[in-house]
Amino acid sequence: MRGARGRRAPSRSAVMSNLLSDLLDTRDWLMADGATGTNLFNMGLMSGDAPEMWNVEHPDRIRKLYSMAVEAGSDIFLTNSFGGNASRLKLHGAQDRVRELNRAAAELGREVADAAGRPVVVAGSVGPTGDIMAPMGPLTHAVAVEMFHEQAEGLKEGGADVLWLETISAPEEYAAAAEAFRLADMPWCGTMSFDTAGRTMMGVTSEAMVKMVRGLENPPLAFGANCGVGASDLLRTVLGFSAHGVERPIIAKGNAGIPKYEDGHIHYDGTPELMADYAVMARDCGAKVIGGCCGTMAEHLEKMHEALSTRPRGPRPTLEQITAALGGFSSASDGTGDDAPAPRRTRRRR
Repeated sequence: MRGARGRRAPSRSAVMSNLLSDLLDTRDWLMADGATGTNLFNMGLMSGDAPEMWNVEHPDRIRKLYSMAVEAGSDIFLTNSFGGNASRLKLHGAQDRVRELNRAAAELGREVADAAGRPVVVAGSVGPTGDIMAPMGPLTHAVAVEMFHEQAEGLKEGGADVLWLETISAPEEYAAAAEAFRLADMPWCGTMSFDTAGRTMMGVTSEAMVKMVRGLENPPLAFGANCGVGASDLLRTVLGFSAHGVERPIIAKGNAGIPKYEDGHIHYDGTPELMADYAVMARDCGAKVIGGCCGTMAEHLEKMHEALSTRPRGPRPTLEQITAALGGFSSASDGTGDDAPAPRRTRRRR
């Protein structure tokens, strides 16, 4: 399509990347949202149900989920589409509804963002496929690209500003998503989950992620870490990113403390005050996009936003200062030493 005077109109990717890119260029920090699953469980989602089905069955609750983040001060919120790929939806007999459910997730987000009265980025959440990539598992690169591309197109149709890959463990899956997002002509961000003594489930360290991102043909606008174990561990990973002089903005999206099983429910012990300290320390560690993951509620986000808005930037914190403020690390190693244990196979979701 050509505009006035025969000039070619900018691609959708070029237009849509402007909002997040402009905010990254003009702001000292951006605040992302908090938990999806934790908040939806509080609204009545049952364990084992597909949250993505609520995009069409309970759109009012999804609007509320997004609105809570916006009202707490978030500049970016993720859509309810984490498990919206064909592999995960197949567990619920909904593998033929990928495009529909992702489109609905983004459309609801678009409604909330457009009514916010300020610039708010709708980030289309894309989680792992749930399958192990070849050669260790059955998922081939081509099939992974196809699944990620299908989901990306649905989010694009619904009006997402940017795609947001999260909780990835395997570098091969991260690379497949990058290729799929190029096919969809969409800007993107991507985080991995460092939940195994400073490494991802598949053994990726903070240093290895920096090298991987630099080598991608279609690199993300910003990259970083989400979920994992606790806020202290996540900040140690962020320090690992910063130590390598990264050129791209860093994302920090840590859990609200450590999960504990109480009275039949998973409870996260991180207080709003602790998450406020975490947010400021994440900024001072080098992160530019700061949010929460599992257990992070609106009250956490409000305190995080207040702290980021009022506390001046400080020097890069030491490991000792991080543990003094947020609690001890879950392991002695940050994943980069020879003493790092072999990764275990676990999977967490937002």
